[in-house]
Amino acid sequence: MLEKAKGVAVALQQARETLRVEAQAVASLSERLGEDFERAVRMLLESKGRVVTCGVGKSGCVARKLASTLASTGTPAYFMHPTEAQHGDLGMVTANDVVIVLSNSGETEEVNAILPWIKRVGARLIAVCGRQDSTLGCAADVSLDASVEREACPLGLAPTASAITAMALGDALAMAVMAARGFTAEDYGRTHPGGTLGRRVLLRACDLMHAGDDNPTVALSATVLDALLVMTKASVRGAVSIVDDEGHLCGLFTDGDFRVLMQREQDWAAVMRRPINQVMTVCPTTLPPDALAAEAARVMQERQFDNVPVVDEQGRAVGMLDIQDLIRAGLV
Repeated sequence: MLEKAKGVAVALQQARETLRVEAQAVASLSERLGEDFERAVRMLLESKGRVVTCGVGKSGCVARKLASTLASTGTPAYFMHPTEAQHGDLGMVTANDVVIVLSNSGETEEVNAILPWIKRVGARLIAVCGRQDSTLGCAADVSLDASVEREACPLGLAPTASAITAMALGDALAMAVMAARGFTAEDYGRTHPGGTLGRRVLLRACDLMHAGDDNPTVALSATVLDALLVMTKASVRGAVSIVDDEGHLCGLFTDGDFRVLMQREQDWAAVMRRPINQVMTVCPTTLPPDALAAEAARVMQERQFDNVPVVDEQGRAVGMLDIQDLIRAGLV
């Protein structure tokens, strides 16, 4: 047991040292961002083609991640494996493209073998490497310094700090280009329509509201009983909008309002006959059709509403939002 405890202590110490070394390596990057980084950003912004990322091993993993990050933030990009490039995939690279090659040593054989062909096609080349005087660093139009003092690996062999540094530098490049493009949250949602992030920036109140015949409404002349019948029959339960002859929202009546009313009154039959305009909530909280559904969810959660009327610019009740629909959409 003592030996096992010592082993766990050593492992924990190494884990903390790994995080410290990697954090320092990433932190030192900011001091190296200068003219070369700005040139790389301009190169990506001015490109009329796509961005091709390339690397082998851990650098290849980082290159794949960089391509994915660029593509999802407004810069069309894809990953090209250097070995496959030598067997036909170089045909995907055009003179309008920018190729970003990642290699810690800058002397990766599979990578350097395709550099002359990339240059011959006419594509621009950005290097992300640990040695600026390497074959890759010298061949590139722009070389970004991703060097580290040492790896976090206790043997000094496994790419750890170098891989994290290259990834952070790639993220910095992608975010800089994203900001320069003026890429918005709505733009981001268009590239993520299937996920929660996409729904949060794309879905509007009009996409989820109950509208038309499914929108529970009663006239100002209706009674409490009329309102309850509509509320019960509608697919959205628990609330009904009270509207005038032109459909303008005049008030809201909920099942909560009804419970309070029943507790306060003695004559239930009389309650059912009461004009709805005497017991409705005047000037209720509303949302416009183009309100983000995520914002609607926030409002409804903060105020503990189950339903909120959706009102157009003319003040007409065009729909009803139900908290259950927001839950199903993954927004709550």
